[in-house]
Amino acid sequence: MATSTVQHTVTCGRRLTLLNRHAVSTRRGLIVSGPAGTGKTTAITQLGRARELLDRARHPGVSDRIPVVYITVPSAATARMVAVEFARFLGLPVRVRSNITDILETVCGVLTDARVGLVLVDELHNISLTTRSGAEVSDTLKYFSERIPATFVYAGINVERAGLFDGTRGEQIAGRFTLVPTAPLPYNTEWQGLVPTLEDSLRLHDDKAGSLTALDRYLHDRTVGMIGSLSHLIRGAALDAILTGSEKITKSGLNAIPLDHSSESS
Repeated sequence: MATSTVQHTVTCGRRLTLLNRHAVSTRRGLIVSGPAGTGKTTAITQLGRARELLDRARHPGVSDRIPVVYITVPSAATARMVAVEFARFLGLPVRVRSNITDILETVCGVLTDARVGLVLVDELHNISLTTRSGAEVSDTLKYFSERIPATFVYAGINVERAGLFDGTRGEQIAGRFTLVPTAPLPYNTEWQGLVPTLEDSLRLHDDKAGSLTALDRYLHDRTVGMIGSLSHLIRGAALDAILTGSEKITKSGLNAIPLDHSSESS
């Protein structure tokens, strides 16, 4: 779903990768932040997909390149846990006795040799700069960004409210990263154009064209403009239509799909 958030993230990310390509000093980065369910992960993964497809088109048949890296920050993460996440993405073996220095050196060496251009770090809200382990994780990510010639893109839930930009470390992050805020979509022309796009992707045999589009206001009321909730609602109703054999989405079928607590309570 090419929402304005996705398009803006992809545009900013592409621009930064070009600006950072020959950077001799501190590279700039991107942070996508907003409430849960507003499309942050979708936005950064679409940016990663666009980057990887472009790299493959420019280097056809080359198998030793890793243009994009994607990791998630574990809950209560430590610096070693984040380094291990990078190693796990690359398929590098990590022994229990391996210290963080050895892991960092190995990961940085592989990523540099593989010419990585984009590093995506999701679930950034799991880092708290007010704790010692959180500060160490922040320092580790900063170390990676200085050693690896790539653009770093973060995503997390309301990270600007969680103190990510506070203190000395926060000031460094704020001075290097552009913030892309996300929010629930209002009921406007973008939403009205989004629902037909979803309907066009359905392959139900008896679904009449425009039946879902006619319910766009109802869909907005049910999901409160949350992209994640909208996707869950329509996909769930489509699966029920297939399993029951009705092969069409109706308002009663949509009503039968329970949503997340935030949407239901709203």
